[in-house]
Amino acid sequence: MKRIHRRIFRLNDEIASLDEELRLIGAELGHHRLIDDDAQRDAVIGNYIDREEAGLTSGDVRRFEKTIEQLRRRRAKLVNRRDLLVTRLVD
Repeated sequence: MKRIHRRIFRLNDEIASLDEELRLIGAELGHHRLIDDDAQRDAVIGNYIDREEAGLTSGDVRRFEKTIEQLRRRRAKLVNRRDLLVTRLVD
């Protein structure tokens, strides 16, 4: 097997791994969004502890969204690199 084939297969494996990681983190983000929604409602009618908790849950949601965005950018770079190698393979 040529070196370029091995690189394409390795990139495909990395992309598949990122897809699975994105799926898992996306599911966890959904859960954290539900928690944050409850915390935000509690903060409106609650005391300072509820408002502090709402700030913490909002931070969790932002961190998960940032992580997902970073993974998507990394995945896009890998896909571009793989597509470039595939075009070189055809030539």
